[in-house]
Amino acid sequence: MSLVVLGTVALDTVKTPQGKKTNMLGGSAAHFSMAARFFVPVNLVAVIGEDFPARHISFLRHKGINLTSLRKESGKTFRWEGEYHGDMNAALTLNTELGVLSAFHPEISEEEKKMEYIFLANVDPDIQARLLDSIHSPRLVALDSMNYWIKHKQRSLRKLLKRVDILVANDAEAKELSGKHSLFEAAVKLRALGPKMIVIKKGEHGVLFYSDTLNFSLPAYPVRKLVDPTGAGDSFAGGFMGYLAKEGVINKQSIKKAVGYGTVIASYNVEGFGLTRTAKLTMKEINSRFNSYRDNLIL
Repeated sequence: MSLVVLGTVALDTVKTPQGKKTNMLGGSAAHFSMAARFFVPVNLVAVIGEDFPARHISFLRHKGINLTSLRKESGKTFRWEGEYHGDMNAALTLNTELGVLSAFHPEISEEEKKMEYIFLANVDPDIQARLLDSIHSPRLVALDSMNYWIKHKQRSLRKLLKRVDILVANDAEAKELSGKHSLFEAAVKLRALGPKMIVIKKGEHGVLFYSDTLNFSLPAYPVRKLVDPTGAGDSFAGGFMGYLAKEGVINKQSIKKAVGYGTVIASYNVEGFGLTRTAKLTMKEINSRFNSYRDNLIL
């Protein structure tokens, strides 16, 4: 089973207490793909500019990610610069350059239009809707967003939420979109907007899952050295969605294991800058950490 991910492929500049890295390969679709690839073939849909390094394209291809629908347009690649302080639970955005992303119209192949598992990673909800319009018969659609779209394009986002099965959001986004301070109350309110399943990422405090028939919370995997949290949420989503696509069934067991695998892969992601840790990650390492995580939680 294959899946399609729509999102950003970016050049990130990040500063944390562990150092600073400039123009790293990043973006929501890139981080998602690097996690999901361990479970199913991934088809990445995004746009880059003329300034995007060829070595990054080669890297993604080498990792087995299908780039048929990665478009190169005239202009600059989407860039993000951020800085982390203290517990590094949230980034301070220093600069954002949309570049070619501002006029992006996703186009995918006929084969991709027939795929059933779709992840709409963080990008303009109007762009997400256009991609979803092109999918013939989606079986499972999940969506991620961010505070900027909640504030500036909430009408489009709410309309789109009626068409998706899963909403993935961090705690701040869940509270802002729902207007609730309690995360459980936020999950209930978000479920009423359309998605059958709500996944709220709580950073170092783990994940809350909510649906009509299943509610639970799992802790984060303890990490000894936090280097760079950028992309951790996208890595979680990649592991979560990738596992569900691999299993092909949605039930209590598959959902809990999907959350577990997403949590474990995210824990590896934060151990290095950008994609450096997930680039050298192996399934053997993932299963080893997952088994330890599962044994402690009795998953």
